[in-house]
Amino acid sequence: MNIQGFTSKLLESAVEEFSKLPGIGKKTALRLVLHLLNQEKEDVTHFGETIIKLRNEIKHCKSCNTISDTDLCTICSDKSRDGSVICVVENARDVMSIENTHQFNGHYHVLGGIISPMDGIGPNDLKIDSLHKKIEDGTVKELILALSTTMEGDTTNFYLYKKFKTFNLKITTLARGVAIGDELEYADEITLGRSIVNRTLFESSI
Repeated sequence: MNIQGFTSKLLESAVEEFSKLPGIGKKTALRLVLHLLNQEKEDVTHFGETIIKLRNEIKHCKSCNTISDTDLCTICSDKSRDGSVICVVENARDVMSIENTHQFNGHYHVLGGIISPMDGIGPNDLKIDSLHKKIEDGTVKELILALSTTMEGDTTNFYLYKKFKTFNLKITTLARGVAIGDELEYADEITLGRSIVNRTLFESSI
């Protein structure tokens, strides 16, 4: 939707930038920009500096690939967590979703996407090689495939199962408390938590 009648190029430019964000249309972008204009200059400056600092200083954990402030994220560096159990997820949002259930005490591995031929994304575009190295070390006892129950997620789960099934480890998947076609970030915490606790062997789901 186009918004006419801008009396300021600066305002129009700011609205254009906000409307590039996912799920933000022009009307919502205008409301957000006008809200910022009503705030104290110091607050808006802090807002802008926070975004710039985020973009410039954010890291990805060298072990699990999730978003982190340091080279090793707080989960991977936590000695109380079980590093022999790795939960494979698509992105950092899924790590946050599972962490909010308080039902998982292992480590994660963020693939950075899922196999999607329609989008030109294949296995070589994902962080699978680093997962392979972890498993080759022999310290991983269980691999939980916790990708979204979409066609692309199931395809990626099956690819990983075929790739690692010859290793001496248990490969499990989330119980079907998460409805088919759902993405993890939209599952409620109780359902997702139960799906983790009641996970099943992957070969039983094929």
